[in-house]
Amino acid sequence: MSRIGKKPVVIPAGVTVEVKGHTVTVKGPKGTLTREFHPNIALEVQENEVVFTRPNDSKENRSLHGTMRSVFSNMVEGVANGFKKELDLIGVGYRAQKQGNKLVLNVGLSHPVEFEPVEGANFEVPSNTKIIVEGYDKEKVGALAANIRGVRPPEPYKGKGIRYTDEYVRRKEGKTGK
Repeated sequence: MSRIGKKPVVIPAGVTVEVKGHTVTVKGPKGTLTREFHPNIALEVQENEVVFTRPNDSKENRSLHGTMRSVFSNMVEGVANGFKKELDLIGVGYRAQKQGNKLVLNVGLSHPVEFEPVEGANFEVPSNTKIIVEGYDKEKVGALAANIRGVRPPEPYKGKGIRYTDEYVRRKEGKTGK
């Protein structure tokens, strides 16, 4: 049995779960998420928790069991508390600013790079070298943060670039000369 798949997901106060066939809708104070779950994995709502079961021990069902439970758990966590990723801009002249609802990055390119917020994820700029991406959809928060980081990933020689706040960048020594 999957260790993760066996654990029930506790539904916190203020969050409601609706199941129609294989479509699950989770509503909470931060927002609403709807997702189609795999038909092989059955989910059962019991009072304030949800239990996932699989029909047999085939390889596909075993792999889906824990995955579906984790996806549902992230949905509940997102609508209840939300998710957050923090990015730091490191480099001379690198800065971020918010113009209206757009994020504008100046990171040493010939042009500024603009990002629009997406449904389920948006950003804040507390200082010109820090970006906070937050929202209730874990996938969209992670994807938006990765796209922002992808504009100028940290390089290993001077460490310049856009990196996650808790990210460690392995440094290289560079040329030593004679």
